[in-house]
Amino acid sequence: MNGQKLANRVKQISASITLAITSKANELKKQGFPIISFGAGEPDFDTPQYIKNGAKKALDEGFTKYTSNVGILELRKAICEKLDKENNLSYAPNQIIVSNGAKQSLFNSIFSICDDGDEVIIFSPYWVTYIDQVKLAGGIPVIVETKAEDDFRINMDNFEAKITDHTKLVIINSPNNPSGAVYTRQELKKIAEIVKKYNLYVISDEIYEKIIYDTEHISIASLNDDIKKRTIVINGFSKSFSMTGWRVGYLASIDAEILKAVDDIQSHLTSNANSIAQKAAFTALAQDSNYEFAPIIAKFKTKRNFIVKELNSISNIFCPNPKGAFYVFPNIKGCFGKVYNGKIINTTMDFCNVLLDEKKVALVPGDAFGDKESVRISYALSFENMIEGITRITEFCNDLE
Repeated sequence: MNGQKLANRVKQISASITLAITSKANELKKQGFPIISFGAGEPDFDTPQYIKNGAKKALDEGFTKYTSNVGILELRKAICEKLDKENNLSYAPNQIIVSNGAKQSLFNSIFSICDDGDEVIIFSPYWVTYIDQVKLAGGIPVIVETKAEDDFRINMDNFEAKITDHTKLVIINSPNNPSGAVYTRQELKKIAEIVKKYNLYVISDEIYEKIIYDTEHISIASLNDDIKKRTIVINGFSKSFSMTGWRVGYLASIDAEILKAVDDIQSHLTSNANSIAQKAAFTALAQDSNYEFAPIIAKFKTKRNFIVKELNSISNIFCPNPKGAFYVFPNIKGCFGKVYNGKIINTTMDFCNVLLDEKKVALVPGDAFGDKESVRISYALSFENMIEGITRITEFCNDLE
């Protein structure tokens, strides 16, 4: 025994810098303070009843045993039909693997591709989990920055300059968490060209695909056969059907070796996704439910328009207009160096801590997403709470000295 208790791979994982904010907000709420939280990473509507009914039916029929490791066939067939109809992507059921949430699909994919020392390009701002999953796999995250003043568009020259002989994988996320940016067809074509030029792989996280405004979602894998064979498409049911707690995600790939590796990894980690949740997911896709997502998008869009307008009316804050997801990611660097009740603000964490202390509003600091000048605000909350929260943020910023 070498005297070291923990594995080195675990020591590389970063504790969430939002944990202190979350813990403090929860504690203040328990004490009776009127906390307004903009931290939610899930839709503010319930799982549709017809999906719940599908789960109840599965329970009543005793569908409570192990399933195929890669997911029940009827669900994988329904996913294929969905991808063909909505994303112009043709896959066979044996090219779909269902997992315990899109997060596991991501981990399975990264772990299958990355060896120790392989570099993985990630565009900031990024979802926090990408970094630590790459580290767990022995890979090295390489960050390509995007900026609020450019609407978080990718500078392709900066992207290409980050590629080395050790680069193996690129992770893209459109619509993006936390910025809400959506990649255009031209941007995706350019990414695909660079990926082909350097013989790389792509993981395309498309979990927010249906929450999109004034534009269209395009899967990079749909552009041509070459990029399709290099791409693992990640999706799930959490955001589109408000099934965050059901934990059903999936990946699609035409690469038989990658699929075999993912199958093997999952067989030793968790085996199949929850059987009842799989039946519910199948119901979500397959039943003629009259489920309409358009009214939900319309409500999100109204909230987005309101919050962007209000934030941009505050001095020292600039908020790009997101094209997707249910977050805004305003730049607050104009608040740095200022003071509120004797408390100086030099970082996004300072801003979030002081705002929570003084105004009882919880935001997520941008440092968690690789951006040291912005904060994430989710508008997946009631309009009443959103208005109250924005009013408090406005008062806070106006009183900075």
